[in-house]
Amino acid sequence: MAGVALAAPFMLIGLLLGLLATCVEALQAVLATKEERDASRSERRAAKIRDRAVTEHGLDKTFDGDWNSAAGQLLLRWYGHSSHHQRLVALTEGRIVLASPPKRVSIRRESLVQVVAEIPADSAVLEDPLRNEHASDRLRIRFTDGSWLTLITEERRSELHMHVMRRSRAGGADTARG
Repeated sequence: MAGVALAAPFMLIGLLLGLLATCVEALQAVLATKEERDASRSERRAAKIRDRAVTEHGLDKTFDGDWNSAAGQLLLRWYGHSSHHQRLVALTEGRIVLASPPKRVSIRRESLVQVVAEIPADSAVLEDPLRNEHASDRLRIRFTDGSWLTLITEERRSELHMHVMRRSRAGGADTARG
């Protein structure tokens, strides 16, 4: 009971801060210039189109295929190694390298990163299903058995996106082999 009594003022403060933030946003919308309103409307429309394209291409799903497929087996190996949500993807000559820290919470996890899988270029390709039509943080590793795995990058236009774009321009395809 004492915990509830101590938490109640903080809950009230949080509620008031949320209400204040909503009021500030509404006030900014009312005081915005026509150009700012048009730009905001355009950004919302572009985000809606991008989100629809992500859903249409299945990039809102983690993977496609069953647990016995190449994508499913990779996920099982990956999460069996570490439950940490951040992963490292590196493209080398002829392969895609996936690495992660060994534990969810670890000190100096960057120095403890271990290679979880190396995918040969003849087994999978890295692709951008949106083909740079929309700035997206999603890529896909597509395996030769038809299964695929979605990668979510930290940036909308990551180095991986740029690599796929350069390779597709040079090779005339929309995929990039490691």
